[in-house]
Amino acid sequence: MMDFIRIRGAREHNLKDISLDIPKNRIVVITGPSGSGKSSLAFDIIYREAYRRYIEAIALHKRWAMEQMGRPDVDIIEGLPPAICIKQWEASRNPRSTVGTITDIYDYLRLLFSKVGKPYCPNCSKEISFYSVQEMADQIMSLDAGKKVQLLAPIRESHPDLFLRLRRDGFIRVRVDGEIISLDEDINLSRENPSIEVIVDRLIIKDGIRKRLVDSIELALDISNGLLLVDVLQDKELFFSKRPICYECGFNLPDISPQLFSFNNPKGACPLCNGLGTYKGELCPECNGTRLKPISRHIKINEMSISELSSMPLEALYHFFEKLDLPEKEMVIAEKIIKEIKRRIGFIIEMDLGYISLDRAVTTLSGGEEQRIRLASQLSSNLSGILYIMDEPTIGLHPRDTEKLIASIISLRSVGNTLLIVEHDPDMVLSSDHVIEMGPGAGDKGGNIVFQGSPKGLLKADTITGRYVSGKRGIRLPKRRKRGAGRFLVIKGAREHNLKSIDVAIPLGTLTCITGVSGSGKSTLVGDIIYPALVNRLYKAQMKEGRYKEIKGVEHINRVVYVDQRPIARSPRSTPATYTGLFSHIRNLFSMLPDARVRGYKPSRFSFNVEGGGCEVCKGEGMIRVEMDFLPDLYIMCEACNGKRFNRDVLEIRYKGMNIADVLDMTAEQALLFFENMPVIRNKLAIFVDVGLGYIRLGQPVNTLSGGEAQRLKLIKELSKRGRGMTLYILDEPTIGLHQSDIEHLLNLLRRLVNMGNSVIIVEHNLDVIKSSDYIIDLGPEGGQEKGGYLVGSGTPEELARISHSHTGRFLRKIIAQVWQNPFSHQTTC
Repeated sequence: MMDFIRIRGAREHNLKDISLDIPKNRIVVITGPSGSGKSSLAFDIIYREAYRRYIEAIALHKRWAMEQMGRPDVDIIEGLPPAICIKQWEASRNPRSTVGTITDIYDYLRLLFSKVGKPYCPNCSKEISFYSVQEMADQIMSLDAGKKVQLLAPIRESHPDLFLRLRRDGFIRVRVDGEIISLDEDINLSRENPSIEVIVDRLIIKDGIRKRLVDSIELALDISNGLLLVDVLQDKELFFSKRPICYECGFNLPDISPQLFSFNNPKGACPLCNGLGTYKGELCPECNGTRLKPISRHIKINEMSISELSSMPLEALYHFFEKLDLPEKEMVIAEKIIKEIKRRIGFIIEMDLGYISLDRAVTTLSGGEEQRIRLASQLSSNLSGILYIMDEPTIGLHPRDTEKLIASIISLRSVGNTLLIVEHDPDMVLSSDHVIEMGPGAGDKGGNIVFQGSPKGLLKADTITGRYVSGKRGIRLPKRRKRGAGRFLVIKGAREHNLKSIDVAIPLGTLTCITGVSGSGKSTLVGDIIYPALVNRLYKAQMKEGRYKEIKGVEHINRVVYVDQRPIARSPRSTPATYTGLFSHIRNLFSMLPDARVRGYKPSRFSFNVEGGGCEVCKGEGMIRVEMDFLPDLYIMCEACNGKRFNRDVLEIRYKGMNIADVLDMTAEQALLFFENMPVIRNKLAIFVDVGLGYIRLGQPVNTLSGGEAQRLKLIKELSKRGRGMTLYILDEPTIGLHQSDIEHLLNLLRRLVNMGNSVIIVEHNLDVIKSSDYIIDLGPEGGQEKGGYLVGSGTPEELARISHSHTGRFLRKIIAQVWQNPFSHQTTC
């Protein structure tokens, strides 16, 4: 068996025909600047080939329902084990997917409730119990000796011939609405639907009566369709049922199976919202957001329903099962199920996600939370001999939590797995066994292996990553911090989700960082309260706002821009030029050229997405798809347009010797020089260069961009809009996917925005960004409902570093001390 994954001649995207050997059963980190080819190597070469081989091992007639991947552009890959990919934004965007469903924990909960859950009537809340004849007899015989009992058979009908038929069958007495009446009398019912019970037998509890008792029970059950009422004279009444039915209201309990607790199954889903939890855009009034039918919510374990358990933070849920005390018979059934539930929850808690609940929709998770949940699921699977390929697992982690993540990754390696991790975090890089650095630059300037070896070797390497991790290069503290102009955006009484009615004052005209550990309330404060409150007041919109008491200072803001973590559209027809709006200006320019005006071409003619502009053969795709049924589809270059996507007439229009397809083939840097005399186009292209995307080709499909590139493209789109100052920019973890060198570009751009009279709020864990901000608002001290949501402290980075109980402050103390000792010292990120 080979000890290496052997790769020869990898050429996908910008990879320069590279060859390398990757050691197995090791933690291998692929690092380098954004766009240098890391994801191309890890996902488009290695994972794609592993997946393709897996598909080829499946019978042809079963492949049609599975995603097909073509062979990557590589000469040789040998020694490739089965692979599992844990990538940013890979989990389902299905609104039905929850943390419980994607981790399988909810499936185990459904099984548990179907086996040992106690049903209660959804109409009257009475417990619904059902017993065998022998169990009924056992309970009656357990009464104190000498007790007098009557066995009664409840009757659910009041037919005129009922009493005559009972007397003919040999019965002597009935009880009607609590009154015992002889069947020899004329009985007149005083109301509709009276309570009628036939007195089947009268007994005194003593030895030797069991056979008579069992016979009487069976007779009562036969008369009443499975119901028995035991009147213990001068004491209490006992109700028994052979079938699941409520004695009070007659509710019939359906078969209790795992499907009854599934909101994705008609047996369990709320009939009004069909298991979505929302109805007409609002919380479902029928199920109150639980997604389940009433009966599904009325089957309980220790007085808790499956919906109530699913809404608990996972730490609280784990403690519930730790303390759960069931009767011996039920514990025998439930023991293995509970053990598996606790084991799986434990792995998620180890990922510092104990504040998340099982009913949390996957669509509301951050990219980092999503990845860590999937990683926890893999840890619980106990697989070995697997190649795990991960995409920046430290995303969304506070520095405090990175060590826990690294320990979990080491545990995956210890059971015989190989881990291939695309990562920028220096702590993760230095904790690996083997490092592969791609570069030296991005785009056409990348795609080469500039270093391969141990982390110790990287510290000595003269590469961009080597210089950062060794401390030879770093991001300096700003010479001075902006204090703003004395104007503040003030939010009072913020209490959405886990926020503890906090008051927050954000100085305008500054770069403000919202910090804290995962689950501390950062995104809630910014995304659920501040942004919708401003949008509603500035634009008269009707966004749903989180709960708060008051907001002040809105008059100092005339525009708000929010750049969140959601991925951009992944259509191959979308390009950096079209996504950012740059292409509209380029098309306008081409439409005003003399040759275009003579032909009557409008701007729309210079789009490959519309008829008349795009190639008629390939419909503007540039490639022709050949369907291969059970094999991956083939894509061949369109011979009519030679892959240029436009028709011949459009390509005849030229500006400075270049047609529209030539322009889309330019990098942003090349286009900046080409359009230097066109201010509108030049200014937008300058932003590409400012954020470190000068190497991106304008016509490159956006689905080929890395996560960091896509994030910065969103920034370009917003920053290229004309502003007049007094704009508030809100960015949610903009450093996702960015190398330290790229973060320098980002910080310079944000500083420029502030200097132009704007304000910037960043939700961020990256310490380089935090230390470079003007003001910090730190939430916590921990995550979740109980320990999160407090205002830990606020002030400049130096002021926050003096707060002893702040996790962010503790790391800032180390960073600031290092910087004063060495202005270029290495800064850890997370």
